[in-house]
Amino acid sequence: MISPRTFSRTVPAGAVAVLAASVTLAACTGSPGGSGKAASGEEAAPSATASGPPALTPEAYRSALDAAGRPARTALAAIAKARTFRSLHQRIDRAESALESALERLGGLRPPAEVAPEHADYVAALRGLNGRLGALDEDVTSHVLCSGPAVLAGLGRSGEFKDFRASAGDLAKAGDYPVVQIKPPARRARRLGNGATLLSAIRGGRGSLTVKNGGTQDGVVTLVRGGRKAVSFYVRKRSTAKVANIKDGTYRVYFTTGVDYDRGTRAFTRNCGFSKFDDALKFQTVYAGYSVRWSDWTLTLDAVFGGNATTSEVDPDAFPG
Repeated sequence: MISPRTFSRTVPAGAVAVLAASVTLAACTGSPGGSGKAASGEEAAPSATASGPPALTPEAYRSALDAAGRPARTALAAIAKARTFRSLHQRIDRAESALESALERLGGLRPPAEVAPEHADYVAALRGLNGRLGALDEDVTSHVLCSGPAVLAGLGRSGEFKDFRASAGDLAKAGDYPVVQIKPPARRARRLGNGATLLSAIRGGRGSLTVKNGGTQDGVVTLVRGGRKAVSFYVRKRSTAKVANIKDGTYRVYFTTGVDYDRGTRAFTRNCGFSKFDDALKFQTVYAGYSVRWSDWTLTLDAVFGGNATTSEVDPDAFPG
């Protein structure tokens, strides 16, 4: 038996400063009378100034903010809709790319002078937020975070998000400027009752299965027969649950453990592990004269001294959902 284990890019912020340098060109050929006019009789050429882009008007700045932030807002919201670990990684990557693009566009802007400090803080906070998103992606790899909502909840609990929320609020108040809207869900710790049945597709026999969970996390045990999910039930930590009326047949036994069980997705959202027992369980009813014998199995999810059943880790995206 195995017990699940938990495993667990800050880019320096800086505003872009534009240094304006003025160079005056005064070239003229004076007439003998010293009139100061060019030989052609025309006025001398006016001064030429080399500088950065002009400051945007509030209207133009508002439009630029919206255009830069809209893709990032959409990509961040899409993280919550991921249904597999692979798609979760892909959605986080898209959100990072969208934030990078927004940073490039916003970094090249020259905002109205009255909101220049707020703009600089906002860009710096976006950069920090993007760095935190990269770190959360690593938490998905190590199964510390196991769902899109959990990633967004983790983002919302970070110091980078607090800085972002403050800077975005300051910029929005300064002129009703549109900023990237992020509303992370609250972190939750949902649990089902011990022994709660999640699926009962193949039943009607005499056999039973008792599961002891002496570990520190809740678990869900799933029996699969011939590629079809047959029974799935919840076992709380340090508890024992039993399911009866199991139909005769050979079953593979899978189990997942973790924190915060989302019944809608049938998965734990944090600190999740995915395993299976290496040996299948055979349930058989035997009639002999006036007697009947059937199979009653007992499994332990956590490692125990003297245990004789081995387990293996399973790819979460291949786990029977």
